[in-house]
Amino acid sequence: MLNMADALSALQQLATSPVAATLSEAFAEAGHELALVGGPVRDAMLGRPVNDLDFTTSADPDEILRIVKPHSSAQWDVGREFGTIAAKVGDETVEITTYRADSYDADSRKPEVVFGDNIEGDLRRRDFTVNAMALLLPEIKLVDPFGGVEDLLAGVLRTPGTPEQSFSDDPLRMMRAARFASQLSFAVADDVRDAMEHMSQRLEIISMERIREELSKLLCTDNPRPGMTLLVDSGLMELFLPEVPALKLTQDDHKRHKDVYEHSLTVVDQAIDLEHERFPDAEPDLVLRLAALLHDIGKPPTRRFEGGGVVTFHHHDVVGSKMAKKRLRELRYDNDTIKAVARLVELHLRFFGYSDAPWSDSAVRRYVRDAGPYLEQLHILVRADVTTRNVRKADRLAFAYDDLEERIRVLSEEEELQAVRPDLNGEQIMELLEIAPGPIVGKAYKFLLELRLDEGPLGEEEATRRLKEWYATLDA
Repeated sequence: MLNMADALSALQQLATSPVAATLSEAFAEAGHELALVGGPVRDAMLGRPVNDLDFTTSADPDEILRIVKPHSSAQWDVGREFGTIAAKVGDETVEITTYRADSYDADSRKPEVVFGDNIEGDLRRRDFTVNAMALLLPEIKLVDPFGGVEDLLAGVLRTPGTPEQSFSDDPLRMMRAARFASQLSFAVADDVRDAMEHMSQRLEIISMERIREELSKLLCTDNPRPGMTLLVDSGLMELFLPEVPALKLTQDDHKRHKDVYEHSLTVVDQAIDLEHERFPDAEPDLVLRLAALLHDIGKPPTRRFEGGGVVTFHHHDVVGSKMAKKRLRELRYDNDTIKAVARLVELHLRFFGYSDAPWSDSAVRRYVRDAGPYLEQLHILVRADVTTRNVRKADRLAFAYDDLEERIRVLSEEEELQAVRPDLNGEQIMELLEIAPGPIVGKAYKFLLELRLDEGPLGEEEATRRLKEWYATLDA
């Protein structure tokens, strides 16, 4: 709940911080208005950390540069055509933007940039009322023409004008509504939700890169579920990640198996909890969260109804991995992210069955080798994938995975399991067998690796003997 006394105190602190005080004095001496705007004002009032300082001003970009140069160690022309100049003032990087009064083409999200002459006009073009507040400096006067404070108090997201006009101007704001619903734990006003539903197709004019960025920001909040649910219910998710709403199709009328859509959201929730528990000071793990969301997307295309009403999803892990790779490419994720998510999806079922028949040391080594650099993420994903309400089953699986992790730890200490390699490298193989580079070297390496996984470290002498025995069978 927003406490107004605390909020006003936080604004006072923000306005009198060294950077804000330095800039406000400089712009006032130059005869220009300056105000903190948007996220910093909102977050200060909510008692959230303020990570970036965004300012708006009556000065044009050339004047901004002239004013900030004597007070900054560096300046960046990050978007002069949009009126934005960045600068390093003290230890802070700030962005200062000329008042805007943009107009939009109905077929494009790119505005026709028009500089404004007053702060109220600038605030009118912003996405939500809670982001359409400014703190004029140095007088420390809150400018709130659209009821942002009331909406902060109510915990609700509304647009300064009609949501239809706002989303028509910039359809990406519909995804921002979902992100803020999760990030701020705010409800979305009914008219905003309705506009998202009937204007969802408008998102098609937005580039995949921009959509990917918003999706990633949403997943990296502490509680993505409300935003994800809003994207699915509004139809927006169907346009860029249809595999997630398709999970609802796996819940048949007779409810013969769990709701895979709700299960997947719960896996995301549990993965985040485990992430915080195991790595409390780490940045949000986007790869883990994408894998948690997508781990079962192979179920709809592999669903089969067997005798007695049994539902199966054979090979949904492999199918889902391929689907995840394809979709993440279309969303323009980088290759490292795509590779990691696809691998985690592919491996997420490997553990199940361990509790019924504990693995040999060889199987444990293979599990670690196949997970490679994603082992810690796989640990979390597999544990998060247990959403059964059967307490006895959940306890049994948790105990089994505890046992597996302990065996991995012990084996790792004994034989540096994370870097499982044959006892002989490629050059040694060629020298011992007196052969040139070619397919035989690769086969020999694979043979030695299989020995290493099955039997553990052999040592060079024993590995050499076994390699020569193997090679002799090829000649025969």
